[in-house]
Amino acid sequence: MNARILVTGGCGFIGSALVRFLVGQGRYEVANLDKLTYAANPESLGPAADSPRYRFYQADICDRLAVERVFTEFRPTVVMHLAAESHVDRSIEGPAAFVQTNVVGTCVLLEAARHYWMGLSAGERSRFRFLHVSTDEVYGDLSGSSDLFTEATPYAPSSPYSASKAGSDHLVRAWHRTYGLPVLVTHCSNDYGPCQFPEKLIPHMILNALAGKPLPVYGDGAQIRDWLYVEDHARALVEVVLHGEVGSTYNIGGHNEVKNLDVVEALCGLLEVLAPEKPVGVRAYRDLITFVPDRPGHDRRYAIDAGKIERELGWAPRETFETGLRKTVQWYLDNRPWWQRVLSGAYRLDRIGKPE
Repeated sequence: MNARILVTGGCGFIGSALVRFLVGQGRYEVANLDKLTYAANPESLGPAADSPRYRFYQADICDRLAVERVFTEFRPTVVMHLAAESHVDRSIEGPAAFVQTNVVGTCVLLEAARHYWMGLSAGERSRFRFLHVSTDEVYGDLSGSSDLFTEATPYAPSSPYSASKAGSDHLVRAWHRTYGLPVLVTHCSNDYGPCQFPEKLIPHMILNALAGKPLPVYGDGAQIRDWLYVEDHARALVEVVLHGEVGSTYNIGGHNEVKNLDVVEALCGLLEVLAPEKPVGVRAYRDLITFVPDRPGHDRRYAIDAGKIERELGWAPRETFETGLRKTVQWYLDNRPWWQRVLSGAYRLDRIGKPE
């Protein structure tokens, strides 16, 4: 299928991995619509940005006229919607921005897509797809249970971030049921890998360790997450949008349930091997681990049942947590200019719950 694929949020962490994958296939025309907020980084696109099959639109998904112009000019056959505010800590400090981008922005995009889709020929309408990329956090907390999130798990979001994503999910499904827009929805577990903005756990810990700074672990560090390597996620999204059943939801997970503290300790172990020359005054990286007060409403456990996408579409993760984590640490060691430029901006290595 020689699709013309519009990716929103294509300069973000998951979005840039998706754009790199799509352009690398050599058979898709790819447009990237991104506002270029603090966590977006065009450098993450690498050689894909120079491909004749790639074009970039700097625009806000809340800007109706700008979004409609992109549809008119690019004429996509597929929309893959990833643009979102996504950091739970920031949603606690400023929830309104999450509602604006994740809920209002998704509504604007859906309406632009619907009006564009209605103007297509019957054959083009039947081939059009709108994929909404969401999170497992909308399902809430599995604390005290051995259950897994399935596509039928009821929603119970805990944070302003997950609540805003839940709201956007409901809008997408409503546009399918009410207007017939051919949509699909995915829920992913915690992504990690190259080019992740260093407010998230894994890059935050890597860069703090390399700087000899404390490694702040929330609460007792026993919160469990399922970890998904970002390039595995990108492959899954393409499988879903090209071959998934319209109107369906697919959970995407890495089969890697790990406690946060174990993640940090594994990173310390890898750094001992891959970056043995430590900052002055640091005897062992794990000595930097510091327990800090837990953040409000922190869910204890997420775990994905990815059986549906494996059965129906034949997708499975290629990376184990061990192989993916090693690749990730090595990437940050090999790409210091990338993250040094990120850190030279307004962002600093701070988190809610600083060491006292």
